[in-house]
Amino acid sequence: MRILVVIYEFPPVGGGGGRAAQDICRGLAERGHEVMVLTAHLKDLNRQEGIDGYQVIRVPSARREAFKAGLLAMGGFILAAIPAGLRLVHSWQPDVIQVHFAVPSGPVGWALSRYSEVPYVLTAHLGDVPDGVPEKTGRWFRWIYPLTPPLWKRAAQVVAVSEHTRQLAFKHYPVDIRVIPNGVDLHLLDPGEIRVNSPPRIVFAGRLMPQKNPVELVNILARLADLPWQCVMMGDGPLMGKVQQAIADHGLQDRFVLPGWVTPEEVLANFARSDLLFMPSLSEGLPVVGVQGLAMGLAIVGSQAGGLVDLVEQGKNGYLYPVGDADGMATGLRMLLGNPSALLLARQYSRRLATKFDLEQVVDAYQQIFEAVRRSKSQK
Repeated sequence: MRILVVIYEFPPVGGGGGRAAQDICRGLAERGHEVMVLTAHLKDLNRQEGIDGYQVIRVPSARREAFKAGLLAMGGFILAAIPAGLRLVHSWQPDVIQVHFAVPSGPVGWALSRYSEVPYVLTAHLGDVPDGVPEKTGRWFRWIYPLTPPLWKRAAQVVAVSEHTRQLAFKHYPVDIRVIPNGVDLHLLDPGEIRVNSPPRIVFAGRLMPQKNPVELVNILARLADLPWQCVMMGDGPLMGKVQQAIADHGLQDRFVLPGWVTPEEVLANFARSDLLFMPSLSEGLPVVGVQGLAMGLAIVGSQAGGLVDLVEQGKNGYLYPVGDADGMATGLRMLLGNPSALLLARQYSRRLATKFDLEQVVDAYQQIFEAVRRSKSQK
């Protein structure tokens, strides 16, 4: 089967949604499918290259930074990807198109399908759903929302990465929506023997934006200065300066490491050296770093934001508290950081819980959808 994947940000560009798509592409290619990815170019990346058995084509856009894309960059991707996609559809003749993110990839998939009658499957990751990340996309959806229903209605199948994302989407787009979580390769992500570091090592990975609540992360950890710990905050974004200032205000410069924007491989390398993933997010779909954290045997403390509730069994592999409950999250952290035995048990339970997100099952589910969509088209 030939599968054309349309996604506006793909590693090393973008965040967790792109990494989830990358894992699915690799899994499909390993099963003998021909996979081609159409995505946005950035700086000195190759315009076309083969990766893990599939092809990546990067089209020009106005994107300037790996960790964020504004409306100009998204619009630039749409304008460049439609003609490039039409050429691919004509020359390569895919059986199905997979579109990650209704906005901004959705218009590309819609246009390609409308022109060629090749069906597309739409995967929603939360930020492309109205009310999913209101602090980030609320203003956009106030004026682009009327244009989005056709993107969902024309899709041969819609997939959401979590039940939370599905419920939000269904309020605005009453179409059939299946849930397939972001997956993880449990063979590649193997922590080996799980131990607790001394001092315990806390890790954060994500864009330094309001949605991820990174400044509050620093403020909460400052309450635990009486305990031994180190924290690595991987990522970059508009709140980097405020994060650095908060660390300095609390006199915690010797407790934090801020490596900036790092590669997916560096994220996993830091996970392998850490004990606890802290995610005080204001909103989430199903965060890829959370699933990866489970696979690497990290305890998790964070907020009850969206798909995070799928990653934690309260009191077993960590603790979740209502969004904004700094007191609760500080309590959960203290219970684990102050008790190495409890932290070890939580880490071990996370690794067992990760089997729910086995990438093989995720790829199975997508493959079944693609095959059903192709059969349905051939019967028309």
